[in-house]
Amino acid sequence: MIQGARVLVPGEGLVETSVRIEGETIAAVGVDAGPRDRIVEAAGLLLLPGIVDLHGDAFERQIMPRPGVHFPMQVAFADTDRQLISNGITTAYHAVTYSWEPGLRGRDTVIAILDGLEETRPRLLADSRFHLRYELYNLDVADEVVDWMQCGRVDLLAFNEHMAPILRKADRGEPLGTYTGRTGLSEDAFLALVRGLDARTDEVAPTVGRLAEIAKANGIPMASHDDRTPDERRHFNALGCGIAEFPLTLDAAEESRKLGNTAIFGAPNVLRGGSHMKDGGIRAADEVRAGRCSTLVSDYYYPALPQAPFILAAAGDAPLEDAWSLVSRNPARAAGLDDRGEIAAGKRADILLIAPPAGGLAEVRTTFCGGKPVLVSDWI
Repeated sequence: MIQGARVLVPGEGLVETSVRIEGETIAAVGVDAGPRDRIVEAAGLLLLPGIVDLHGDAFERQIMPRPGVHFPMQVAFADTDRQLISNGITTAYHAVTYSWEPGLRGRDTVIAILDGLEETRPRLLADSRFHLRYELYNLDVADEVVDWMQCGRVDLLAFNEHMAPILRKADRGEPLGTYTGRTGLSEDAFLALVRGLDARTDEVAPTVGRLAEIAKANGIPMASHDDRTPDERRHFNALGCGIAEFPLTLDAAEESRKLGNTAIFGAPNVLRGGSHMKDGGIRAADEVRAGRCSTLVSDYYYPALPQAPFILAAAGDAPLEDAWSLVSRNPARAAGLDDRGEIAAGKRADILLIAPPAGGLAEVRTTFCGGKPVLVSDWI
């Protein structure tokens, strides 16, 4: 039994009340302690739902902390797991790009990550899942991706399209070192690969349509990445992609809102006060205030997620209750996870005790994953 904390109760906001945990589940909210209850006194703290992160790729730094320096997947995911729980992330979708490019985003790397995650998962504390980012021109692996989905290996499918900007650079004669460096190909070989795939453009739409149908048949949530126009968002929405990852324009973000989609922006954008993109990009806090951002994700930096809601609340961009829903209830619902994201009886006991910021940063004091205290500070 946890008592004394201010609890984020659905429909009521922050209320000082008690929460009873039994096994992996929240058994009751707002009940008196029984004679056999172990009491956790949490006065002065907030009791909030665990964070659900739909898109995070910071795990790559544990796999390859320096260019060309690789470490075993089991070591990398174990270290990543500790980072997740210390930042209150109780459900994590590890975003892995499967591209037509060899090297960092090629088949060997993706297979190693997928196998490594599955081997390590039984020993991980956070609920760690596989978010497959499928590049649209990766046509020759469609059958393999179908097999993964039908075997339950994919938890979220996103459609990425990075061919167009590469072609634009190539047509302008701009250097392609960013791409050739991660593939190990010469510029001539890389361009030949790109031109060959561009000639197969007519195969893209039917392949994407097939993958979307398989995903729907297997209950896998879908997203599109970097939508630029309302037409793009409508197209992917019609395929069943209810999630818009990082829309690049206000028009695309607004179309997502009109369609009732989940629009994802980065928590690092909130923490930094703006996008890291050279052209300035979209400011996530503005999208929260406008009602166009419905979920925040870690993207490339896990510590941003527990801080972003407090930053938004302090700036008046959203009440804390609504801001915290951006990292808990909203992403859980977008992923079809109805068993978590709220502090309510019957929900999975993914729970955080957080010291709110007092002139500094919020501090995650305790993390419960499935009712188990996996991070406990010395105060408890």
